[in-house]
Amino acid sequence: MQKLEIKGGRKISGTILISGSKNATLPILASTILTNKKITIKNIPIVKDVETMAKLLNTIGATVKFNKKKKKIEITNNKPLKTFAPYHLLKTMRAGVLVLGPLLTKYRNAKVSLPGGCAIGSRPIDFHLDALKKMGANIKIKGGYIFASAKKGLKGCTIKFPKISVGATENILIAACFAKGETKLRNCAQEPEIDDLINFLKKLGCKINRIGKRSINILGVEKLKSVVHNVIFDRIEAGTYIIAAGLTKGKLKIKNINPKVIATEIKLLQKMGVDIIKKKDYITVSRSRKLKSANVITKPYPGFPTDLQAQIMVLMTKANGISTIKENIFENRFMHVSELRRMGAKIKITGNKAKIIGKSKLYGAELMATDLRASVCLVLAGLIPSNKTVINRIYHLDRGYEKIEKKLLACGAQIKRLQ
Repeated sequence: MQKLEIKGGRKISGTILISGSKNATLPILASTILTNKKITIKNIPIVKDVETMAKLLNTIGATVKFNKKKKKIEITNNKPLKTFAPYHLLKTMRAGVLVLGPLLTKYRNAKVSLPGGCAIGSRPIDFHLDALKKMGANIKIKGGYIFASAKKGLKGCTIKFPKISVGATENILIAACFAKGETKLRNCAQEPEIDDLINFLKKLGCKINRIGKRSINILGVEKLKSVVHNVIFDRIEAGTYIIAAGLTKGKLKIKNINPKVIATEIKLLQKMGVDIIKKKDYITVSRSRKLKSANVITKPYPGFPTDLQAQIMVLMTKANGISTIKENIFENRFMHVSELRRMGAKIKITGNKAKIIGKSKLYGAELMATDLRASVCLVLAGLIPSNKTVINRIYHLDRGYEKIEKKLLACGAQIKRLQ
């Protein structure tokens, strides 16, 4: 099993080109099930989850050409697809359940494995299933699979999600594109990745309108077009590298981004003492001041993202004073804390709250990654002490970060992958 070895104590300085967003790419790939026209998706991140989704589409009968060098995927569905999404492809990737909506709305039946992914809480898919039932689907769960059918097709209706859910918003949004009549979605997620999905679907010929911030109206259509689409940048990857520069007092130019999309993160990091200069499609990051403590509450967009919670915690261990984090999105997202404690971090957990004592001296250690974002927070922590840190189970990292050790190595880190 592969590991990462890091010797810290070096400044992370240079230029980093941010990859396309994994969380935007996955629902867009799932939505290509709707059309039999040629689809070209560019700025694709070369990460494990995207490869798994491409493999899933190929398994159900799509013709998928994945050009990793050019970071693009071409998909054509020349013949009817199979409506069975097997467990072995969905066990590592929660987003695999996003094929349920498009398969059901197009072929009127689907058998999809219950999803896997990171072990960061229950994350039930009840919201997806309840909404599809309201649209006329008959759904049963048996033997770890969702069996869904809609003999007369899905019908438009008004759906108010009980809680903001990115996955449910995406799945039902895609399903509604072929439903009869109008579907009105309320209490929707408004992440930039959902806006990217909407832009892609509108290019295809779907009739979608955002009515206010958390409401989306979709009018069902029957025909779609061939399109070329560029995926938006990965805001979580961008935030991770901003924190890397702030931690190590390096100077980074972070390119291929839209600073407006990460305004919340930039504002918080500036308050903590990180210097950030914003331009149209890049930022420069440095730090000359001492880090200040902060209080963070994770919230749906445009709030502070749960996917950056573990990374900001590492920065807080080096700040003056006591910082706090309240995790409001997932109930089991402090699994990285025990590993940071092994390095010397002083962190106290009470329920969904973490108290971080600043100015902790961190030491290199052998560590175990538990999920995608936890694994990258350990990489950031490993950049601090001058002795060796070894991170095990980095397959989590490969699910969502493209060439992380190469990007860091090019900016001065002493990091290598061990077989």
